[in-house]
Amino acid sequence: MEQMTIDETDIRLLDQLQRDASLSNQALAQRVHVSPPTCLRRVKRLAGAGLIERQIAILSADRLAPMLGFGLTAIVEITLDRQDAERLAAFEARVSADEAVQQCYRVSPGPDFCLIVVAADMPGYLALVQRLFTVDANVRNVKAFFSVKRSKFEPLVPLASSG
Repeated sequence: MEQMTIDETDIRLLDQLQRDASLSNQALAQRVHVSPPTCLRRVKRLAGAGLIERQIAILSADRLAPMLGFGLTAIVEITLDRQDAERLAAFEARVSADEAVQQCYRVSPGPDFCLIVVAADMPGYLALVQRLFTVDANVRNVKAFFSVKRSKFEPLVPLASSG
């Protein structure tokens, strides 16, 4: 596989895209100070190389809550009984496939995993616990922290030349 290199223009493109992927190619090119064809070609190259995984809309949970119900967000620490590579990978694959799991981190030291999970309500959370943790004989400990307020959510990768 060919080694890819990125330059300052690529970094500026990535930075702008992670802040607002809805920008038109024209607007993005203006912000990064390149021509629209150059901008389009570079963005396609960055996406083709896997540096841009996907483009999504970040919804306002606070504004949607009155329409959909408030829901629960929990940060859950999971400790497994046995941590060999096969069991860690199996647990990770199983929980990552569940739609309620928004984020999954393998961590050290302390618990083996930290998950960010969402549920409509406490019965929904209990069903999630049953589905993901209770049925798994290798799960030794589950510790949940329920969010009462989200002060910040900024899914940005820090880029050296941004800022």
